[in-house]
Amino acid sequence: MSFFITGTDTGVGKTYVTRLILQALREEGQDAVGYKPVACGDRDDAVILSAASGNLDLDVVNPVYLKTPVAPYVAGLLENRTVDPAELIAGYHHLAAKHHRVLVEGAGGWEVPITANYRISDLATALKLPVILVAGNRLGALNHIILTVQAIQARGLTCAGIVMNQLEDEMDTAMITNKGVVEDLTGVPLLEHLIYGQDFLDATAFLPRRSS
Repeated sequence: MSFFITGTDTGVGKTYVTRLILQALREEGQDAVGYKPVACGDRDDAVILSAASGNLDLDVVNPVYLKTPVAPYVAGLLENRTVDPAELIAGYHHLAAKHHRVLVEGAGGWEVPITANYRISDLATALKLPVILVAGNRLGALNHIILTVQAIQARGLTCAGIVMNQLEDEMDTAMITNKGVVEDLTGVPLLEHLIYGQDFLDATAFLPRRSS
């Protein structure tokens, strides 16, 4: 099964989580690769996913690169380029035809604009993949998680799970309690709570369940 990986915001660790999932799946013998349809500012995320995918060609992992570190739509305006969503969709299908699992990492949050009339949410809808939501574990995370889960479900997509990422070493009351209530508040499973600096995760949650 392939997944679309989105975040509650930028900087919450989507690439970090995607790399860990790829690493775990490949250690289980799965033919899994990463896909970063559009990158802005630099290609660091795509380079990480390329390496985690067995050094897959960078232009295959990341077909559209814009140099300005803003939303793709704004970067396109500033650089006099128009991003063609069809190119992003075709890039996914190219990978999916050759590999068993493709992890598609979005840019920023769920509603980040790719063009004036096309958002990350539209791309996920076009690909029809279950969505994994990455959230930075901090005060305010519950609100952002609930809103994003509702937006994903409003598109008719399945939110397959939430990964909470500890962005700093110190933990306050919100950080400690968030992970205990997020499933009850959303009805979506918490697949993983990554402690600060954790460099592995259990692949089991990201594999199809075997029938007994």
